[in-house]
Amino acid sequence: MDEHMLPCMNKKLFGVECMGCGTQRSIDLLLHGDFVGAFKMFPPIYTLIIFGIILLLHFIDKSRNYNKAIIVLVITNGIIMFINYIYKIIN
Repeated sequence: MDEHMLPCMNKKLFGVECMGCGTQRSIDLLLHGDFVGAFKMFPPIYTLIIFGIILLLHFIDKSRNYNKAIIVLVITNGIIMFINYIYKIIN
């Protein structure tokens, strides 16, 4: 699975995972139907998907205002990514 993925430059240069480490593998697991494994690999994967959909709607549907949803999802994703990052460092 890892042979076709881009390496994390942060991990390669500094030896420490970045806040986005696991995203590619999580997407790969999603595409193969392993929804629980995708969540375990990168917990904010589902909120990132929702964020992507809302962002796409923001650009396509100009009649509605998606700004509040975008702000909430950015903050939510940031918090989840930070907690996940701290968890990875501790464990």
